[in-house]
Amino acid sequence: MSVEHPAGSLLDVRALAAWYGAAQILFGVELHVRRGEVVALMGRNGAGKSTTLKAVMGMLDKRSGTLSFMGRDISRSDPHEVAQLGLGFVPEDRRIFTDLTVEENLEVGRQPPRRWPDGSAAPAWTPRRLYSLFPNLGEMPTRAGGRMSGGEQQMLTVARTLMGNPYLVLLDEPSEGVAPVIVEQMARMIVELKGEGVSILLSEQNMHFAELVSDRAYVLEKGQIRFAGSMAELAANDEVRRAYLSV
Repeated sequence: MSVEHPAGSLLDVRALAAWYGAAQILFGVELHVRRGEVVALMGRNGAGKSTTLKAVMGMLDKRSGTLSFMGRDISRSDPHEVAQLGLGFVPEDRRIFTDLTVEENLEVGRQPPRRWPDGSAAPAWTPRRLYSLFPNLGEMPTRAGGRMSGGEQQMLTVARTLMGNPYLVLLDEPSEGVAPVIVEQMARMIVELKGEGVSILLSEQNMHFAELVSDRAYVLEKGQIRFAGSMAELAANDEVRRAYLSV
């Protein structure tokens, strides 16, 4: 389906295709994320959500299409180059440093403060601010990552990404495999981040979670966009949800 691409989007993805080896996973994916909004990329397991985020970050060897971030072409950029531009990535498998403490994990992610093109300050993060956002982490700054629960590790991964002061965060399956209380904390965290001016593109299966935090949604099925619209429009569209989201 065709997707509108408004001027001034932070992230603009056009005709994105991606492969794992000889297997093509994405077919002409189109999406955009504007400043200050939360966008959900939804679909069942295997629909191509995580692959889309990894392709945007430059983590796949084979991809095609046009990717623009902050007005710069990142279609052929490597992951470290994309991260330096202010695009953060929170992987589903967390990838924290288990031998390092919470404080040390945060230091690994530190990047200098950033400014928007108009010269105004972009959201800037310090460990103190992050401990306020994630009180659980504030109670265990010297604990090793390997001695934390799965939900706490998820929070630490998000906090470490925020230490890079990103303009936009790609958040992969934040509600997957964590306790309901952590899911609620994640939802509050995303709403607070949006309030601070951070934009988020999250891959998600949980419709309730996506409704709590998202402004707009795209629905993926077999590597293609099948729906694009507001979160309210998706919530009201029983046909799309039955066809592409129900288990």
